[in-house]
Amino acid sequence: MSLKNKKNTFIRILSITLVFSFFCSIPVQAIDYKKEAQERKSLEIESNLYDNWPLGPAIGAQAAILMDANTGSILYAKNIHEQLYPASITKLLTTYIAMNECELDEMVTFSENAVYSIKWWEDANMGVYPGSCLTMEEVLYGILVGSANEAAYAVAEHISGNLENFAILMNKTAKELGCKNSNFVTPNGIHDKNHYTTAYDIALIAKAFFANDTLAKMSSTTRFDVPVTENQTREGIILNAKSLLLPGKTYAYEPLIGSKTGYTDYARQTLVSCAEKNGMKLICVILKEEAPAQYTDTIELFNYGFENFSTLYLDEATSPYSIDNHFFTTDIDLLGSSKTILSLDKEDYIILPNTISFEELISKVSYDEKNESSVACINYYYKNYLLGKIDVKLDIEEPLLFDFGNQKDHNSDIVKEDTQNTIFINVFHILLGFIIITVFFSIVFSLQSLSKNKRIAKKRKNKLRRTILHGNHWDINRF
Repeated sequence: MSLKNKKNTFIRILSITLVFSFFCSIPVQAIDYKKEAQERKSLEIESNLYDNWPLGPAIGAQAAILMDANTGSILYAKNIHEQLYPASITKLLTTYIAMNECELDEMVTFSENAVYSIKWWEDANMGVYPGSCLTMEEVLYGILVGSANEAAYAVAEHISGNLENFAILMNKTAKELGCKNSNFVTPNGIHDKNHYTTAYDIALIAKAFFANDTLAKMSSTTRFDVPVTENQTREGIILNAKSLLLPGKTYAYEPLIGSKTGYTDYARQTLVSCAEKNGMKLICVILKEEAPAQYTDTIELFNYGFENFSTLYLDEATSPYSIDNHFFTTDIDLLGSSKTILSLDKEDYIILPNTISFEELISKVSYDEKNESSVACINYYYKNYLLGKIDVKLDIEEPLLFDFGNQKDHNSDIVKEDTQNTIFINVFHILLGFIIITVFFSIVFSLQSLSKNKRIAKKRKNKLRRTILHGNHWDINRF
């Protein structure tokens, strides 16, 4: 290579190096997450578009929902069906499955795959080593208190053998709970582009999660001491809950039942919480928010719900489905006592906004949503928004008690514990027996009528035979 060519090559390399250095020296524009959160406050809140509905607060979360935990009524809705990343609130579904599939005293072994599946320097963990064995209860505490990622992995392996099979179980369970826009890939919520959910779907999962008292208690625990095992060399590992809504924390919220946090760079801050006050049990889901606004958003929404809505039991209102009419009672008065056939579940209620009266609601009877203890349910709507449902129960399955040993008051509704002289009379069984007896006698009557008709037909036939024989000069008396 000539000197000139070497010089040109050197100049080109130097030029490229200088250009590369120039671009590298330009500072990368950092994403202003706080600004994005502020801009999200202007996003439309769907529930604020409902006619005569209490206006909900403008918050910085990309998506949020406030749902009544018993009725499933939606009190506040913002982008509730938008697919977003959940991060560690995924663990609500993982622990819910574990509670249904396992006993709390089952032993869970941490495999190498589980322990080394995480980045120890940044992912939340329990600090256990491969081969460590803990009870399922201890592992669930580790997941819900310390948000331990390797613990969720270990649970997935324990139940399904591997993550792929557990993901199938997660999606099956989510679908059974009513989720329609979610896809779960990991048991811990570590980022995966194919792992996503919605505020509405997570609220349905949380509804089932917080219905379990044990899981609710775990999610409200502020500290958990990791037990030392034979393979566990680290001692004194203490996990502290991350939710600042818990007692003693910065944003402690007194009505709180439980809470679960989540965070990844892609999901940002996520939070699921449950609180109970004034007879209402509410679930709040926050997706894609910036710290610490996930807590202030949650408190705002809880306060909005408790201040603008109330529970309404059926006996507090005039209903066209009152159980005190003749449609719901029997005409049978057995031994001086009659009983209703159907009744409305006294424990069911509807959620009523303080801007709407009961008379404005529309009720529809459904036979498709009934459960094992009901024959139908009555859904109550404001416009097209479901506010709750009341189950119609069949009462006659429960036996009536008649105590002939008590001569003081035959009409008393009190049943003594000593039932030696008590006769149990089940109205349903009596009615069923009456029907069976009626059918039996109807069959007997039909058979008797058929037999009688056969005898008459036979007599007519014999009479005709005798007539023919006489006509041919045969005398029947000869035979």
